[in-house]
Amino acid sequence: MPFFHVYFFLRRRSSFYKLMGCGKNGTFDIIPDLHQWSIMATHGASKASNQPSVRNLYGSLIHFWIQLFAKEQFTLILLPMSGHGKWDGKEPFQSNQQQSSETKLIGTLTRATIRLKKLRSFWKAVPAVSAQISHAKGFRFSVGIGEIPWIKQATFSIWESEDDLKQFAYRSTEHSEVIKNTRNQDWYSEELFFRFQVKSCFGSLHGKSPLAEFDR
Repeated sequence: MPFFHVYFFLRRRSSFYKLMGCGKNGTFDIIPDLHQWSIMATHGASKASNQPSVRNLYGSLIHFWIQLFAKEQFTLILLPMSGHGKWDGKEPFQSNQQQSSETKLIGTLTRATIRLKKLRSFWKAVPAVSAQISHAKGFRFSVGIGEIPWIKQATFSIWESEDDLKQFAYRSTEHSEVIKNTRNQDWYSEELFFRFQVKSCFGSLHGKSPLAEFDR
């Protein structure tokens, strides 16, 4: 992954990208999964919609690397909808209310830089939310990603509808308590929340596509 930083910098085809590790249990997790890694990048509309593939999105070198070393890969094509916040001082996604009728699946990205003095209280609150999300109505899939272990963390999850997402985010006891503590205890020095429409996907994760019926 550090080698890919050089590759992305030299190609300059993505206005914003992140190369990240993953957590063990599909969400924020204090234990990293050293067998799973994440590439997130912004692309022009034509590149993302015209028969997307790893080679088309990231170029021949990363395609070759994944084919050589990876057991499997799963790729999601997303259309930004709405959100707020910054990532390393940047606003990487532009709001777009023109949704397609192809699928109504909603992806949501929540990321934050956690203040060092707040790490203990933040990670103490994580297990209860992590245990609840997999049983939430409309939940389909999630992955914990991060640039720096324990400090710069994010969760990306997919839901069957925006109503299901809001039900979990604001009405579940554990998650609503975390939202309240985030504000009251000033856990984050920077945060970003954004919603996306799932346009398409391809590949597999743990032997199958998490969104098999929408796999192009």
